Amino acid sequence: MSSGKSKLYFTFGPENATFKARIEELSGENIDLCFQCGACSSGCPLTQEMDLLPSTVIRYAQLGMEEALDSKTIWICITCFNCEVRCPRGIDIANVMEALRQIVLRKKYDKVALDDLTPEELRELPQIAIISNLRKLTA
Repeated sequence: MSSGKSKLYFTFGPENATFKARIEELSGENIDLCFQCGACSSGCPLTQEMDLLPSTVIRYAQLGMEEALDSKTIWICITCFNCEVRCPRGIDIANVMEALRQIVLRKKYDKVALDDLTPEELRELPQIAIISNLRKLTA
């Protein structure tokens, strides 16, 4: 029998607020407008390749959870803007994904070392991952 107390809980602390504010600053989006309808996830052509749905990444961002940075979803997003077109609140989710990629890259953490990739791997890699990686070199 369980003790009746769940081990899963979340406390929104100052570090969460700072992370959330950074995402909003870089993306220019008010992520609190999202009410989790799922339209972004249902319209995304690459959800089968993602570990988290776009709506889940937005929820992580709303809660200031840095676990969003560990998701491969932020690297798979191709900024096709289907999510923005479908969003009833007009949130540009592609901007949020780009902001998350920038946070990772600004920490000097390479998700992709282009010099170490074979030509076959370069053909398979999402183009946005290459672009985001190269932006680190010019920032």
